[in-house]
Amino acid sequence: MVNSFQMKSVRPSYSKQQASLLPSQPGVYRFLNKTGTIVYVGKAKNIKKRVTSYFNKKSLPDRKTMRMVSEIDRIECTVVNSEFDALLLENSLIKKNQPRYNIQLKDDKSFPYIWIPDERFPRIISIRNKQHYRGGQFFGPYASVVAMKSVLNLIRDLYTIRTCKYKLSEENISEGKFKLCLEYHIGNCQGPCEGLQTEADYQKDINQAKYILRGKLGLVKNHFKKEMQEAADRLDFERAQRMKDRLQLLEKFQARSTIVNQRIKETDVFSIVSDEKMAFVSYLKIKRGSIVMAQTIEIKKKLNEANQDIFPNIIVDLRERTQSTSKKVLVNLPLDLELEDAQISVPKIGDKRKLVELAIKNALFLKKQHHQNQVDQKDRGTKALQALQKDLNLKTLPRHIECFDNSNIQGSDPVASMVFFKNGKPAKKEYRHYNIKTVVGPDDFASMHEVTFRRYSRLLSEGSPLPNLIVIDGGKGQLNAACQALKELDIYGKIPIVGIAKRLEEIYFPGDQYPVHVEKKSISLKLLQQIRDEAHRFAINFHRQKRSIGSLGSQLEEVPGIGSATIDKLLKKFKSVKNIKAADKETLVAEIGVSKTEKLLAGLK
Repeated sequence: MVNSFQMKSVRPSYSKQQASLLPSQPGVYRFLNKTGTIVYVGKAKNIKKRVTSYFNKKSLPDRKTMRMVSEIDRIECTVVNSEFDALLLENSLIKKNQPRYNIQLKDDKSFPYIWIPDERFPRIISIRNKQHYRGGQFFGPYASVVAMKSVLNLIRDLYTIRTCKYKLSEENISEGKFKLCLEYHIGNCQGPCEGLQTEADYQKDINQAKYILRGKLGLVKNHFKKEMQEAADRLDFERAQRMKDRLQLLEKFQARSTIVNQRIKETDVFSIVSDEKMAFVSYLKIKRGSIVMAQTIEIKKKLNEANQDIFPNIIVDLRERTQSTSKKVLVNLPLDLELEDAQISVPKIGDKRKLVELAIKNALFLKKQHHQNQVDQKDRGTKALQALQKDLNLKTLPRHIECFDNSNIQGSDPVASMVFFKNGKPAKKEYRHYNIKTVVGPDDFASMHEVTFRRYSRLLSEGSPLPNLIVIDGGKGQLNAACQALKELDIYGKIPIVGIAKRLEEIYFPGDQYPVHVEKKSISLKLLQQIRDEAHRFAINFHRQKRSIGSLGSQLEEVPGIGSATIDKLLKKFKSVKNIKAADKETLVAEIGVSKTEKLLAGLK
């Protein structure tokens, strides 16, 4: 049974009377902001006790949590029967709503499966998107395509399974679709489509293949031993050798995957390690002492959650996604959680402990790899800046770079953009759009003069730091216009400035007649190209947006009785005429009133 409650406007200074509205039972709570958007979902044994802890100033651990609390406008909670039910509901709500301050459990990855369809002489096929297939048996999912292919290759080496793409039917046979298969003898197929293998014999191979897919290698080994002995008794030494080869192939495959001993049945193994910003989880699926699935994942923390807070959600989510039915779950730290369908334990010694330690090693390796990638990215950025400093003969390392670009169509709706790169990476919060105000007609040079003058006159008036390098998207004309603006501001010569021409990727310096050619494959030119392309993209998108709004505005201007202020209000709310037409009358009335709504609807018709 599930009960839901709501409480309005809880703040750090809320009263005890408001707090008493929250139930002291296990369940899930949801924090909503002023727009009604869920910003956080959590679970608790005692909802009242857990929620009130957020508003206790002494318990607020960091700025992120304080910021989240400041956004709360409403709290909703749902009471459930057990903590496990709360965990499942929390997991579902996080994946459905993707709250801003929760770890992101959404994963669109499509795991591979092996499918044996319902058909005569069935094939064994690798697929994704299981929901697109009907009938037959599915095996998996496999966390690794390599692991799945190794199993498929084993089956195709051991048995005479069809590998052609056609479903076996009288129509396909009559059309000769299997002629090529027979001609080239694809795989080990013996040609059941032409009656060269009986259906009973083929089905025996399929049944044995199913044992392998279920992880029951012992049954298959016993079958090969029996066949080998019977063949030897009949003095059919050729068949006995084939069975021996298959048995050795199977034992070799099993030796690669065995970890400890076959007495460990179906078991899930999870380990988690973390730092301040990320958590790293390793998952191993064990069947009969063999790893049949291995997966490691990174989780970005939104708040400073402890491992014990994150871990239960990840365990439930991974078991759900991989359709695990294991009754035993091994973990590397104690959890205050009871699963209804499995028993959780932290092994201290023995083979089970070795499995947990193996999972810990995988998680630590992922953590090390993540940190190394961050260091490598930082090093690559520094190397690119050092190369750029050398190629452009700059006095200082260009950690702060700004790039300008213009955009217009035959002078209509002229705009410009400025992008900001810090330490070789885009700082998008510092990007700026410019509507050209003083230029009439298609004059790129005058437009470039205007935006550079406006940008740096403002920085000077605000006392903000100037860039280490200015990049102009264009040739000598645009560069000279920008230099003139810097001269008028008396900062020309204090900031390095270059222009980059698109056609030959030439670099122009002020006052130089001839461009500088930087090596085409150099990391410094690639950085300049990235900055230039980003400025161009930003300008083009702004120009398209402005033209679109102008087009929409012109359509609404034709409606009698609708003025510019009303048009701006409608476009800000609905974004397009199509959305305005689709809106119901009550929504329009709430936005612009009854009279104007009637005029608008009549005009749009």
